[in-house]
Amino acid sequence: MALIGRALVVLKLPSTPSAPERAVLEGLGKLGASRATRVRHGSTVATNTLLERKGARVSLVTTRGFEDLLEIGRQDRPDLYALGPRRIEPLVPAERRIGVAERMGPSGQVWQALGRGETARLAAAVKRTRAQAVAVGLLHAYGNPEHERRVAKALDVLGVPVTCSSEVCPEIREYERLSTTVLNAYLIPRVRTYLEGLARGTRTRLEIVLSHGGTAPPRLAAREPVRQLLSGPAAGLKAARDVASACGFRRALTLDVGGTSTDCAFVTGTLPRRRSREVAGFPVQLPVLDVHTVGAGGGSIAHIDAGRLLRVGPESAGADPGPACYGRGGPPTVTDAMVLLGLIPEDRLAGTLRLERSRSGQVLARLGRGLGGTSREATAEAVLRIAEARMAAALRRISVERGHDPRGAALVAFGGAGGLHACSLAQTLECEAVLFPRHAGVLSALGALTGGARREKSRSVLLDIEDHDALRRSLAELEESVREEFPPSAHDHLELEHWAELRYLGQSHELSLPAGPGLAARFHRDHERHFGFCDPALPIEVVTLEVRGSLPGDRLPPLSGSGSGTKVQARSGRVHHHGRWLQATIVNRTDLLPGFAARGPAIVLEEGATLWIAPGWHAQLDRSGTLILRRRAGPRRPPIPLRSRRG
Repeated sequence: MALIGRALVVLKLPSTPSAPERAVLEGLGKLGASRATRVRHGSTVATNTLLERKGARVSLVTTRGFEDLLEIGRQDRPDLYALGPRRIEPLVPAERRIGVAERMGPSGQVWQALGRGETARLAAAVKRTRAQAVAVGLLHAYGNPEHERRVAKALDVLGVPVTCSSEVCPEIREYERLSTTVLNAYLIPRVRTYLEGLARGTRTRLEIVLSHGGTAPPRLAAREPVRQLLSGPAAGLKAARDVASACGFRRALTLDVGGTSTDCAFVTGTLPRRRSREVAGFPVQLPVLDVHTVGAGGGSIAHIDAGRLLRVGPESAGADPGPACYGRGGPPTVTDAMVLLGLIPEDRLAGTLRLERSRSGQVLARLGRGLGGTSREATAEAVLRIAEARMAAALRRISVERGHDPRGAALVAFGGAGGLHACSLAQTLECEAVLFPRHAGVLSALGALTGGARREKSRSVLLDIEDHDALRRSLAELEESVREEFPPSAHDHLELEHWAELRYLGQSHELSLPAGPGLAARFHRDHERHFGFCDPALPIEVVTLEVRGSLPGDRLPPLSGSGSGTKVQARSGRVHHHGRWLQATIVNRTDLLPGFAARGPAIVLEEGATLWIAPGWHAQLDRSGTLILRRRAGPRRPPIPLRSRRG
């Protein structure tokens, strides 16, 4: 997506997994990026590297006696009722975990000094592991980083990237801090190579979107790639929030359905944030926008499991070979079900790839035979409903399970396939409306285009809330660290926020509040609101301080809904819906005129995205350019054929 003058130009190309920068540079060339003043880019390279476990060969240096902490983890079990639970294999095996004789106390006091002979021995030990990257995570390094810095200096002779926990995550909870540090080291070589390739391929100023929704230059982004694990979903969430606000909805569910996964969030005016989360089963203790991801997308593979039940995902066909309809010998997927049922017209995908409906029919017929002779159409509908059940569960998790009522909220549908599932999911969750924005297929790019630069620095301090001088000094140090990462010319426009993580002394978890006057009173009130009680007589501990610095984002021209013609050019197509074939109206998004309205069944085609207006729904084009769908009472669904008759 490019902003040229006051016009947005959109282009969507198939990805190139073997060399992801190739497709990006091709797109930049076609958009005329050589004339651009700035390019903002969010990607899934870091996420896919972790999901596919194709990162670097990492060695871990930690305090002697704590080498197995990465494998021990926490006492919570990922699958409580599993008779034979299986844990995810750590990214660093035991033979590459090296202990060093040193020890810091929780307040930064040196309990055991780090000797010169120890650092020399350490460099030789790491060299023997043939590491491509090194993670250094010493106990209580958040309180005093001196030992980690000395270890990193000793390892400089190896010529491999070194990640110190005191730089990437200087906070308490040693397991989460160690996991975050290892993840960063694991991602550095591949992400750095990717970003360097992008930087060489474009002469414009390049900015990388991070997981908290802001941007950073490639140099900083390559140093801490762990901050890019959710860059694409973060940019999309910001844009979806703006779409909902423009249409008059303060509360909104977001539904971003791509080829491999579905990303969901719940917004109430402000963007939801989390201090930590898991990605691919590994804890990441960094501030991120609160986006929940499930393995259900257009490329999710449909298969029959050992119990003769139909399953969909989380495995994906990817871009190569892709779904069966790509004509490359791929497996049956959600996209194939859509193509067979007529929801995706046979001749289009992203405007460039011709789809072969006959291939979809062949693989779904074969899948139906495994279910006891179910028809191709019934099998395709079952595939869709199973995928949508996973999406609905994800939407409930970020709404109902967190105390948010989806009723009365809007469902913002975007990504390549979000609009195809939106009516069904909105009906399931009783949402008031579906919002299908302009440029839905590249809405994350739109969010990246409008996002401003952002830096966040945090550090665990473990201070009494009454120690005002120490708190002020710590915040001032963090603020100075944030300012140093912005050019001096930007300091006058810099917006700074001070935050504190607090708890009653002796508790295990914290509440996050803006630092400032009346902090103690606000903490008591917030604690009672969250947990039903407070005790002003108990001492309060400030665990972690954080400073966030940001520059204002860019404003885009209004995305008007005016079409380019004098009337809407419509055609008709057949769609299989709830067990029968229907005639559906098909229109192009670029032809829609102000005041456009349509009743389902109908399909709206846009470059890179498709909207299905189901029977019982009607759509109205809002002045912001967003299609707003609302529902009348609809028919009940027939049962889903999931088990083989031979089972």
